[in-house]
Amino acid sequence: MEYVNLGRSGLQVSPLCLGTMNFGPRTSEEDSFAIMDRAHELGINFFDTANVYGGKKGEGVTENILGRWFAQGGGRRERTVIATKVYGDMGDWPNERKLSALNIRRAADASLKRMQTDYIDIYQAHHVDRNTPFDEFWEAMEVLRQQGKILYVGSSNFAGWHIAKAQETAARRNFTGLVSEQSHYNLLTRAPELEVLPACEDYGIGVIPWSPLAGGLLGGVLRKIDKGRSAAENMVKQLDRHRDKIERYEKFCDELGEDPANVALAWLLKQRAVTAPIIGPRTMEQLDGSLRVLEIDLDEAALARLDEIFPGHRTAPEDYAW
Repeated sequence: MEYVNLGRSGLQVSPLCLGTMNFGPRTSEEDSFAIMDRAHELGINFFDTANVYGGKKGEGVTENILGRWFAQGGGRRERTVIATKVYGDMGDWPNERKLSALNIRRAADASLKRMQTDYIDIYQAHHVDRNTPFDEFWEAMEVLRQQGKILYVGSSNFAGWHIAKAQETAARRNFTGLVSEQSHYNLLTRAPELEVLPACEDYGIGVIPWSPLAGGLLGGVLRKIDKGRSAAENMVKQLDRHRDKIERYEKFCDELGEDPANVALAWLLKQRAVTAPIIGPRTMEQLDGSLRVLEIDLDEAALARLDEIFPGHRTAPEDYAW
């Protein structure tokens, strides 16, 4: 495994990030433990979670699973760069959500307790909070950093101008600012190329794409349907909308002799500012299969073909100006 720096930071992470959102709701605790152990065997040291993952409001099911896995020892915590998030509803009372200093303090302590650790490597804002000033946000994060409870700060689902505002506020306070941004980015969803990626590249922020397979549309969905597997209603609607592109895409993957899921991930690793796409395996087989992506080197012709199938954006403002 060749590790990469997360944005401009000195933190080294694997170029694939293990997403844990399935742990609990779709993957049993026993299987989750096995997947995480296997990830370490494969050299994946970067895990992502959130306080709201697990499907039960306020319980932090997935973080608890991680905590019980860490508690087994054997260097599990020490070998893991753990990123979790704050913002989502964890209760029905005021200040149990979003990015007030009060919620950030309480949520961080609760995540530490659930994960049975004394520090969080990357503490991420799960969404921008338009009602909390960035000065308040950064002051809360600075206190957590001073207390040794967090090491780095990241964002998720921020627009380009949110990133710029956050970084300029942090600079004014002589604070490091954001080192990562989790963005909904894949071959079908390329809007981040307009403003988010240029902002991240300029500020030295590592992009961690979530839903890199577009909810499964880029994972060989037509092949699976042809083999008799059923698709969820929402998937069918999305497929109807994008069928022509998906047909052309899977045909091109056949020409390459590669699995569509791996091509989609390999494409992301070629994009500027991208550090590590988040993979969310439900099974060991899916995890093992994802390592193939690190061996795929898409050449300029292949990248141009993918751009033809899934047109992207030039850097803002050129894409909508001159």
